[in-house]
Amino acid sequence: MLDTIIDYLASISPVKAAFLATLFTWLLTAVGAGFVFFFKQMNRPLLDAMLGFTGGVMIAASFWSLLAPAISMSEGEGFIKVMPAALGFVGGSLFIFFLDKVLPHLHVNFKKAEGIKTPWQKTTLLVLAITMHNIPEGLAVGVLFGGAASAMPEATIAGAVVLALGIGLQNLPEGIAVAVPLRRMGMSRRKSFFFGQSSALVEPIAGVLGAAAITIFTPVLPYALAFAAGAMIFVVIEEVIPETQQAGNTDLATLGFIGGFTIMMILDVALG
Repeated sequence: MLDTIIDYLASISPVKAAFLATLFTWLLTAVGAGFVFFFKQMNRPLLDAMLGFTGGVMIAASFWSLLAPAISMSEGEGFIKVMPAALGFVGGSLFIFFLDKVLPHLHVNFKKAEGIKTPWQKTTLLVLAITMHNIPEGLAVGVLFGGAASAMPEATIAGAVVLALGIGLQNLPEGIAVAVPLRRMGMSRRKSFFFGQSSALVEPIAGVLGAAAITIFTPVLPYALAFAAGAMIFVVIEEVIPETQQAGNTDLATLGFIGGFTIMMILDVALG
């Protein structure tokens, strides 16, 4: 089954392949948001474990799928070889840092809105928080597909598919983390689902842009891979992990993180 998917994606344009792969990651966000039709309350310990899982997947993907290939495909030796990855990594981190300071958003615990002051409703702010997380995820998938189409040996279709699979799995709890709190606030199930799934609509957009950019400017691939890695790791350290520590479920969150990291590492090394 996986081989068939990989062969098909390899036979089409990288932009179309990136679109289909990120459409899959959006779909799993929608599946997570669909939990709102069955549950009105969040089981906070379970959510923290799932968010820990999300962090583990993102950290593992950042290294195995993005940083390691970025370093491997760079020319030169020593400091020269690692500089494209280092510059891209810092650039991606600063990009999300800037968005975090400027874009108004609100986290699951509803304690404090971040970004510039705005009269926007909590609904919009919560959706924006998850949307900000999804930008580097879609970008990472698109960049890998673009690199594979450019015949870079370190970037493969199989690796891009595995990355999309891992991101899709961790999108499930993100869909829940948006939709269920909105339902608890009194919003209808349909509206809660709509806002929950819409937080991942940015992934196909970022995926297509990433793939298109790499097919046109192949030399920037190491920078782009590391850029996506830096953005993802910033999100994990600044947003995801602190969120899991709010309710005292640190052990569950840590075990979830270990599980997510291990699964993503196995998938990437064994299949990618």
